[in-house]
Amino acid sequence: MRFGLVGTGPWATRTHGPGLTAADGVELTGVWGRHPEKTAVLAGQLGVPGYDDYAELLESVDAVAFAVPPRVQAAMALEAAAVGKHLLLDKPVADSLDDARALADEVADEGIASVVMLTQRFDPPMREFFAGLAATGGWKGGWSRMLASLDAPGNPYVNSVWRREQWGALWDVGPHALSNLTSMVGPIGELRAVGGDDGLIHMVLTHESGATSTVSITLSAPPAGQTFETGVWGESGTALLPQRTTPAADSLRLAAEELVVAAESGESHPTDVAYGTRIVELLASAQQQLS
Repeated sequence: MRFGLVGTGPWATRTHGPGLTAADGVELTGVWGRHPEKTAVLAGQLGVPGYDDYAELLESVDAVAFAVPPRVQAAMALEAAAVGKHLLLDKPVADSLDDARALADEVADEGIASVVMLTQRFDPPMREFFAGLAATGGWKGGWSRMLASLDAPGNPYVNSVWRREQWGALWDVGPHALSNLTSMVGPIGELRAVGGDDGLIHMVLTHESGATSTVSITLSAPPAGQTFETGVWGESGTALLPQRTTPAADSLRLAAEELVVAAESGESHPTDVAYGTRIVELLASAQQQLS
């Protein structure tokens, strides 16, 4: 399947490019970016053409992988879906519920395949962990702390504009927290959110099973105060989500391969755009409460 890559930033360079070129059943055939000079550099590194015209890229591919800010992705993915291109989306699929729903509707109308790249969901050891939790059962609740620092030395996203916005943490790390807890404790029915200092966000989740869980996230933690932990508790004790050891590019490779399978089989992927839209629905509710 011929893929085009949209985006030239750190995530595209470190994850999407290597992942797509390594994926079985995938032929990376071109790159489009908002900055022609960056497009030329990345395209040269990947040995594929660089495109100045997005419509021209769409004409040459069967699927598009996105590594751009959510607001940009929502509009460009809608354009790609309208001409029947399969979608490998980054999280979140959009930064507004209306945009996410419009994209999900277009994907359904066109009958195309979609996969949302939620890194932990494409990490084989973590998949085994999630499956083990489901087999064990009896989980009463969980928690996720994702206290990150954009200003930590060496952070490649230090200059990311959308992550620096008021609720940037909600849209950047929030999808991971909600997706992981969904995999661990079950679908989320309701969400309550409150804000703290320096972009700190707390959420209390009520799962459809009746279990409850908590989320604390920020992108403005002091570098020395960064911490990441997700876990569950219940009848069998407690269990902590293992640290990610799979390179992100390998997770992207797996996501691309599973998009190909979904497109060929006609079966929906578990983390398709409909799933991604539910995550956006929860995030939008949280932002409304915070505002």
